[in-house]
Amino acid sequence: MSAQPFRLAAGGLVDRTQPLAFRFDGRSFEGYRGDTLASALLANGVRFVGRSFKYHRPRGIVSAGLEESGALVKLGEGAESVPNAVVTLTRLHQNLVASSQNRWPSLRFDLLAVNDRLSRFLPAGFYYKTFMWPASGWLFYERFIRRAAGMGTAPSGPDPARYETVREHCDVLVVGSGPAGLAAALTAGRAGAKVMLVEQRPDFGGALRRERLAIEDRPAADWLAGAVAELQALPNVTLRRDATAFGYYDANLVAVVDTSGHGRDGAWRETLRLVRARRVVLATGAIEQPLTFPDNDRPGIMLAGAVRAYLNEYAVAPGRRAVVYTASDDAYRTAAELADAGIEVAAVIDPRAEPGAAARASLRGAGIELLPGHEIVATRGRHRVRSVDVAPAGGGASRRIDCDLVCVSAGWTPAIHLHSQTGARPVYDPATGAFLPGRPVQAECSVGGARGTGDLAGCLSDGFEAGASAAELCGFDAALFSIPRCDDGGFAPRLGVTQAPGVPTRPKKQFVDLQTDVTVADVALARAEGFVSVEHLKRYTTLGMGTDQGKTSNLAGLTLMSALQGTSPGEVGTTTFRPPVSPVTIGALAGRGVGYDYAPVRLTPMHAWHVEVGARLVENGLWLRPQLYPRPGEAVADTVNREVRTVRQSAGLVDVTTLGKIDVQGPDAATFLDRVYANDVGDLEPGRARYSVMLREDGLVMDDGVACRLAADHFHLTASTGHIDHVLAYLELLHQRYWPDLRLAITDVTENWAVMALAGPRARDVLSTLVAEDISNAALPFLGMKACTVGGVPARLFRVSFSGELAYEVNVPAEHGLDTWRRLVAAGTEFGLCPFGTEAMGVLRIEKGFVAGGEIDGRTTPQDLGLGWLLSKSKPYLGKPALARPGLMAPERPRLVGLVPVDRRAPLRAGAHLLAEPAPPTPAKEPVPAIGRITSAAYSATLGHPIALALVSGGRKRRGEIVHAAFPLADECVAVEVVDPAFVDPKGDRARA
Repeated sequence: MSAQPFRLAAGGLVDRTQPLAFRFDGRSFEGYRGDTLASALLANGVRFVGRSFKYHRPRGIVSAGLEESGALVKLGEGAESVPNAVVTLTRLHQNLVASSQNRWPSLRFDLLAVNDRLSRFLPAGFYYKTFMWPASGWLFYERFIRRAAGMGTAPSGPDPARYETVREHCDVLVVGSGPAGLAAALTAGRAGAKVMLVEQRPDFGGALRRERLAIEDRPAADWLAGAVAELQALPNVTLRRDATAFGYYDANLVAVVDTSGHGRDGAWRETLRLVRARRVVLATGAIEQPLTFPDNDRPGIMLAGAVRAYLNEYAVAPGRRAVVYTASDDAYRTAAELADAGIEVAAVIDPRAEPGAAARASLRGAGIELLPGHEIVATRGRHRVRSVDVAPAGGGASRRIDCDLVCVSAGWTPAIHLHSQTGARPVYDPATGAFLPGRPVQAECSVGGARGTGDLAGCLSDGFEAGASAAELCGFDAALFSIPRCDDGGFAPRLGVTQAPGVPTRPKKQFVDLQTDVTVADVALARAEGFVSVEHLKRYTTLGMGTDQGKTSNLAGLTLMSALQGTSPGEVGTTTFRPPVSPVTIGALAGRGVGYDYAPVRLTPMHAWHVEVGARLVENGLWLRPQLYPRPGEAVADTVNREVRTVRQSAGLVDVTTLGKIDVQGPDAATFLDRVYANDVGDLEPGRARYSVMLREDGLVMDDGVACRLAADHFHLTASTGHIDHVLAYLELLHQRYWPDLRLAITDVTENWAVMALAGPRARDVLSTLVAEDISNAALPFLGMKACTVGGVPARLFRVSFSGELAYEVNVPAEHGLDTWRRLVAAGTEFGLCPFGTEAMGVLRIEKGFVAGGEIDGRTTPQDLGLGWLLSKSKPYLGKPALARPGLMAPERPRLVGLVPVDRRAPLRAGAHLLAEPAPPTPAKEPVPAIGRITSAAYSATLGHPIALALVSGGRKRRGEIVHAAFPLADECVAVEVVDPAFVDPKGDRARA
C-alpha cells in the first residue's frame, strides 16, 4: 500500500487516527476518515482518473463539489457496481473499490483516444449529419457508434442495494449548510418551527470548512461546531447529511435522495425523501467558473476554490509547483494559501490589466510573481499538466513556466438550479456577469451565494433574515438576531464572472464543456450553422448535457455565443434546468417498487397447479398467467403447436380467471347497459348472452366482451384482462355523474369467480362426466347460460367461445377453483384433454379472426373491425353520433383483413407496415406510403403456415391482392395475400355444434 506523498503534515479536518484502505484501478491506497475519494486520490498523487466522452482525452479532478465534470468512476464490482459516481461527492470508507471508466483496454492506453486525432471529422452535430446519408453506410457503423457512446456501464445483475421511499413534512426546509443555510436553520429552529436541513456533502459547513475565515476573531470552524451542536440539540430540527435535494416540484415538494449509509442487513441503502415544506430556503451556494484557453482540460488544471478546499479541509496539496490563472480577485487567496502551505507558486497570471489592490497586496509578502494583462496560450503534458506558455493578452512573445498544478478561476456564479426548477426565470446581472434568481413563484427564497451574496457577513445576514421570515410566515415568532463580526480576508465579494479576452481566436482546442468535449470552435460552428438559440446550442453541441448538467460550462458557452452574435448574455438567455441537479441512482427513484414489488401480483386460484406441472408463467396486467405447458425436451414453438392442435382435435382447458367480471343489478340495469353498449342488450332473455362492444364518446372501440342476462334485473358482464379497471371506472363515472337517477349497482366480481374455459370438439363429453344437468345443444345452446353443479360445486356455465370451437366457460366460486380444475383435468384424460396457455389461446383466436388488444388499440371503430353488423339502429348509445363523422366513415380507413404469405415459409410479424409495392432495397428519398399494418401474427398449427390479422386501407375489397409486409428492424419485406380474417371455420359451425 502506497504512502500519501501529497498529504500535508498538519492541518485539515480529516481524522488521521483512522486510516482507510481503498483500491483504484487495481492499486491499493490509503486515506483517512473524513476524506472523499477525490481528496484521497489527490493525497496519493493520482491525478489522471478518467477519459472524456467524445475524444477520450485524459481527465482529472477539477473541483471539490457537485460541479465535478471530469472525475467520474465506477464504484464497487459486479452487481454492486455504480457507474458515473462523482469522486468529489463519494465519502471514503474502508475497502472502497473504484475503477476508471470510458476507456479500453486501460486508462493509460485507450484505443478510442484515436478520436482525438480524428476530431476534425467529429465536429459539433456530426451525429446528425452522419445518420442522414448514405444509408448503406450508417446502417453498418451505427452499431459501432452506439457501442462507443455513453459513459459508465450499468451492471447487468440484480441490484443488491436496498432502497426506500419516505414522505416527510416540515415548516421550513433549508437546502445547503454553508453559512447562510446554517443561519437560516438556526433562526427558524429557535423560533420553534419544524426545520429540516439537508446537505449534499458528508459534512455540514460549506465554505466554513474550506476557507480561512474568522467569526468573532475565532476560526469559523469554531462557530460552525457551535451552530451544528445547537441545531442537533433542538428537538424540532432534523439534520441530514449525504442528502441531495435534486428536484423542486409543484406545491413546495422537494425530492431528496439520502445516501447516508448501510442498513441493518449490511446492504447499501438509499432513501428517497419526498419533503413537503411550507417554506423553502435555498442556500445552495455558488459555483466557480473556469477559464477557456488552449488545452485547458489536462489533469492538474483545477478550479482555484477547489484547490483551497483540498488544502484547508483535507490537508492535501494538489501539486508541488503551481500557477494561478484568474480573472477574479478571489483566486488570489489560492496563491497566498498555497504559499503558506509550502507549495511553490510560480506565478499568478491575470488577463486583466488592473487586478484589485487587495489581491495584488496579498502576493507581495509571499514573493509571488504577478503577470497582469497576460494569458495562457498553451499547456503541455500527456497525462497531467507539465508546463504552460504565457503571453501578453494583446500579443507578444511567450514564456514557458514549468508546473504540475494550474489553478483557474473566472469568478463565481450562483447555483440557481433548484430555484429555476420552481418555474422562476433567472435574471442576468450585467454588473457581475452572472444569472441571479428571479422572482419566486413558489414559497421559497434564495440566500447567500445562491442569490449573489459573496462576503461572509452578507451570507450570514441573508440566512438570519430568511430564517426569521420563513418562521414568521409559518406562524412562529422569530427572535431578533445579530450578525457576528466576520473576517473573510479583506477581499472584495467573490461573486462575478469574467472571461479572458481574445480566447475565441486561439487555434488549439479550448474546451467549454470538459465532460462532453464541447470546444470554442463547436460553439462558433453552431452559430455559423444557425443554432443560436441556447436550447438549440445545447442539443447541437451537447453543451451541458453531461452528468454535471453544465455547471461549469453553460455560462461560458452562452457568454461565448453572445460575444459571437454581438449581444449580451441576458439577450441570449440560459437553458432550462431540470431535475436531477446531480446524478441520482435509478434504484433510489424506484424504491422498493421493482420486480414483483412494482405492483401487487395477482394469482388465480389454480396457480399452484400451474406451478406444480411446470407451466411457463407470463405477466398479463397485474396477473401471473400460464403462457404454455412445455413437456420435457419440447421447444416453445412445438408446445404451442401441440396445444393448438389438441384444442382443435379433442379438448383443451385454459385458465381465464383473469377475465374481468362485472355484476350489474337493479331495476334500471337494462336501460343503463343499452346506453353503454353499441348493440342491443336490453332485449336479452334471462339465460342468454351476447357478444357486445363498448365505445368511447368519440366513437372508437373501448373494449369488447360478453353481456349475459341472469335475471330481469341482473346482468353479468365480461371485460378484457387489461381493460377491466378502465371499464369499471368508466361505468361508475357514467352512473354517478351522468345518470345518477338510474337505479342500479355496479360491482367488480373478478376475484369472486374462478373461471376455466373448456374448448374443443370433445368438450361436452368431458363436462358431461361432472355435470348432472342436461348440457346438450338444445338445453344449453351457443351464447346460452345455465346454473348447474360441476363436481358437486355450484357453477355458472356460459356457452361462449374465444377459440371458435365448442366451448364452455365454467365459473365457480374462487375457493372451489383449484378443486374443479383438477376434476376437469382428470375427467379429460380419456378424451385427450391438455391444458393450454395464453400463447395457444392467441393463435386460436387469430385463426378465427377474433379481435383483441392488437386490434382494439384505441384507434379503431366497429366498422374498422368488421363489427358494423352488431351496431343497433333502433336506440341511442354512447359514441353513436361520433360514428357519423366523415373521418370515421371514410372509405380509405384501414379495415380488418387476414393475411397469408405468398411463400408459406416466410414469417409475418406484428407491427410490420403494409405497402402496395415492395419496399426499395435502400431508403428512398421520399417516404413510401403505408396502406396498413399487421396487428397480430402467429404460426397456425391448424393450417401449417403463418397467418396474420391486419388493418388495411380498402379492407376486404382488396381480397386476393398481393401487398407487401415491410419490417425494417429485421430488414424483411414479405409478399402477402389479402384474405378473409376468419381462417378456420368462417361460418362458425364448430362453436354451435
